[in-house]
Amino acid sequence: MEDTTMKHMRRWMLRTVAAWLIVLVAATPARAQQAGAEDGLTPEQVAMMQAVGEAEVSPDGRYVAFTRSEPRDPAAENGPAWSELYVYDRETGIEHPFIQGEVNVRSLAWTPDGQHISFLSRRDGDDHTTLYHIPINGGEAQAVFHFGSSVLGYDWSPDGEQVAFVARAPAEEDEALPYEPIIYEEELQQRKVWTVAVGEEPAEPQDLGLDGSVYALQWSPDGERLAVSLAPTPLVDDFYMRQRVRVVDAQTGAVTGEIANPGKLGMIAWSPDGTQIAMVSGIDIHDPLEGRLMVAPATGGTPTDVMPDFEGHVEQFAWTGTSTMHYLASEGVASVFGRVDSDGSDAERLLTMDAVALGSFSVSDDAQVIAFEGSTPQYPTEVHVMTAADEAPQRITNSNPWLEDVALGRQEVVRYEASDGAYEIEGMLIYPLDYQEGQRYPLVLVVHGGPEAHYDNGWLTRYSTPGQMAAARGFMVFYPNYRGSTGRGVEFATSSQADPAGKEFDDLVDGVDYLIDEGLVDAERVGVTGGSYGGYATGWLSTRYSDRFAAGVMFVGISNKISKVGTTDIPDEEFLVHARKRPWDDWQFFLERSPVYYAGQSETPLLILHGQDDPRVDVGQSHELYRHLKLRSDAPVRLVLYPGEGHGNRNSTARYDYSLRSLRWMEHYLKGEGGAAPSPTIAPMVEPVEMVGMQ
Repeated sequence: MEDTTMKHMRRWMLRTVAAWLIVLVAATPARAQQAGAEDGLTPEQVAMMQAVGEAEVSPDGRYVAFTRSEPRDPAAENGPAWSELYVYDRETGIEHPFIQGEVNVRSLAWTPDGQHISFLSRRDGDDHTTLYHIPINGGEAQAVFHFGSSVLGYDWSPDGEQVAFVARAPAEEDEALPYEPIIYEEELQQRKVWTVAVGEEPAEPQDLGLDGSVYALQWSPDGERLAVSLAPTPLVDDFYMRQRVRVVDAQTGAVTGEIANPGKLGMIAWSPDGTQIAMVSGIDIHDPLEGRLMVAPATGGTPTDVMPDFEGHVEQFAWTGTSTMHYLASEGVASVFGRVDSDGSDAERLLTMDAVALGSFSVSDDAQVIAFEGSTPQYPTEVHVMTAADEAPQRITNSNPWLEDVALGRQEVVRYEASDGAYEIEGMLIYPLDYQEGQRYPLVLVVHGGPEAHYDNGWLTRYSTPGQMAAARGFMVFYPNYRGSTGRGVEFATSSQADPAGKEFDDLVDGVDYLIDEGLVDAERVGVTGGSYGGYATGWLSTRYSDRFAAGVMFVGISNKISKVGTTDIPDEEFLVHARKRPWDDWQFFLERSPVYYAGQSETPLLILHGQDDPRVDVGQSHELYRHLKLRSDAPVRLVLYPGEGHGNRNSTARYDYSLRSLRWMEHYLKGEGGAAPSPTIAPMVEPVEMVGMQ
């Protein structure tokens, strides 16, 4: 395994000490942060929090390879978290660091013989992202092969002698002017499939010449064919809506089978005997999220839904026998792990986890050891392992041991009836750290994006979802799964279509009313926040329902449903699984479902935040609402733009800045003096002397 440098070791030790100094001395304009469990979670701690990313169990079940994020110091460097490689030995119970430091390790896989861990990374000296492998018994990581562009995905042949990989064609050097304009969407390159024989001297990669853009691939068990997911172009809309499964000859690229998956596509996998291909797919083109477990003959045809009556969303599966699959699914706010035969028979629910949100799983060759990524209301994502003898997965990593000494607000699932009586709505409620029964509290309503997404009953605190940070400041925090959310089957997920900002957002107001009626929330002190579609909800509730909300924090949100269609990179997805009609079919409808339409009646102080380079929801959406509010309303409004960020913040300082601004806005208007907006200035996290060792 690779040794970390002395410089990194010193940096790590000093950073651990400095993290506690942050807790001791850090101060924000809104509230001084004190040490001690009674004060709860701080933005500084969230900024430094680690979490497991991927987890892959070895073929023999002894080891679990996993990645762990290492956040950058937001006071020193505005960059994304590093991703380090670790291996847990189940025989010894010891976690070993394999690759640490300023690295980004992703796309973990074990070589078929179980002797190496392979991964993608761009390391010192690399011009592009490269496929590496590192021996499990020690040694340095070595490049498997070199290529003239970044490797985007890969799969080992069953005998380990070849790799199939996805990459764009290497760029050709040509003469150009010193200034090069961007030719919008026409400069995108297809994602091609290549194969390469590996060894001490890898052969030249061969382009299979497929017509389209490939996003996933897997070798057949006999090593003669590849199953690929193929979209006609590299446009994001085609990635979402038009990926279809094709079976191709691994030598010639000739298509030998076409599978007509009916909608959005998730993972694909061969049966062990090579006769079938299973996939996670949408039920039809209007299904907002791939979530049905389907099987089709490898020769081609129409796939069959294995569990047509399952009212949840399948997220992942693995073949564990010739005709048997294990699957992981969301069912409401719980995680379900089960087993089913490929013809739909012998279905068995093995686990229902109400307070452990399982994100994905990996299984050993004999299906006796399963590694899960999972979180709980008490900690972010960690590795959990379950053997055939266990009743439930057992946590084996602890990325944030200091979190055990931090007091957290109680988190519970609540359910209430929608005002139209159509559905029971679920959500998670986090209580204030200092909760006293019978007292009413200010509320922060947190709305997820999508809307084809949902909150599980796991860890809910991140830089843009205040959770335990707000609970530590005396807020109730509510995460509802309004109609249109996933986890409850196709009918519920499609129930909001053709009705943007209609009953789906009425469900949010109903949730607030439920908490008020329960005697938990002060009706005069309710705030709302969310990103993307949750940002749309925030803009809507801060304008159309302004009389109900005393503060809003809108992130990368939609404000004009007409101009959004003309500026997003997913106009067809917007049409097929959301609006179900185009703006020119009904201009007035789209206008009246836009927050800008109601800006003149807004009295809600609104903080608007947006990445300047957002391709999904153009930054102009935030400009529009800001300008309308400035022209038509006297309510305080502030627009904050993050240079270099897209549809969500990736970088450390931008994330930390977001946490501080959003929390301060809520405190100012829901607990403080209100009135004019607080200062636009954000104070440094700590004095420079306290950051020594974290550089």
